[in-house]
Amino acid sequence: MLKTIDHAHLLVTPGQAVHLTDYDPGFKAGFDDKDDARKKMGADIERLAELQNVFAADRRNALLVVFQGMDAAGKDGAIRHVMSGVSPQGVDVHSFKQPSVLELSHDYLWRCVTVLPERGRIGIFNRSYYEELTVVRVHRATLALEGLPPEPAGADVWHDRYEDIAAFERHLTRNGTIVVKFFLHISKDEQRERLLERIATPDKNWKLSSADLHERTYWDDYAHAYERLLTHTSIPEAPWYVIPADRKWFARAAVADVLVERLSALGLAYPAVDREERARLDAERVTLEASGTA
Repeated sequence: MLKTIDHAHLLVTPGQAVHLTDYDPGFKAGFDDKDDARKKMGADIERLAELQNVFAADRRNALLVVFQGMDAAGKDGAIRHVMSGVSPQGVDVHSFKQPSVLELSHDYLWRCVTVLPERGRIGIFNRSYYEELTVVRVHRATLALEGLPPEPAGADVWHDRYEDIAAFERHLTRNGTIVVKFFLHISKDEQRERLLERIATPDKNWKLSSADLHERTYWDDYAHAYERLLTHTSIPEAPWYVIPADRKWFARAAVADVLVERLSALGLAYPAVDREERARLDAERVTLEASGTA
């Protein structure tokens, strides 16, 4: 019998003050090892593929999946493994790096809004507008590049952005987009091991730069920024899931399980045709069957 994952252990309760030290990045929910978790993930990947088919046909909702986390937390791997069974025709993945000149000439949500998924499709953000509450907050000087008027750039800018993003996600959910947000929670020691592995493996050198390694010196600042955004932007319409990420195999299994649960809860069904269309299809069937006997 497949083991289960208690999502309540991962969910950030809206209004709850988040302290990352309260979450164990090595948590594995009773799974014995990676093979044990892979069985569960395999079943969930198969189920996710089934749900995507109905989701695409139903076309009442869109699904936006947001991944955030420290460098080397496993965002790319989670996306690659969890979505391995779904049709690529129904999924769009967007990674948000340093904003371009064009993007900086708009408000900070603009570049993400332009690539939101349409109904029936799954959109995945590998990093997102939440970079405004992490990278920009840690490196406050970058805020000046956004050309904000003096008042919005003042002391309350972060509080204002918490409100803006919460309102934006409420707007999305009210209009049919399900927002599922994952924070991949990796420990500082595990990040160190993964970065060392990337340096030691030539085929993985492309994944990092000296600038990426320098960001590690801001670990505490990033942790504080994530605690604040998790506290203020986990809302009933779009709560955060803190995914223990020290074991990649558990992180991937947990993400897959949450997505299956969220899509299953929609009560999806294939659209039914009306009586007239059914009659036309039956007539066409008779014609097709007859053509095979000619």
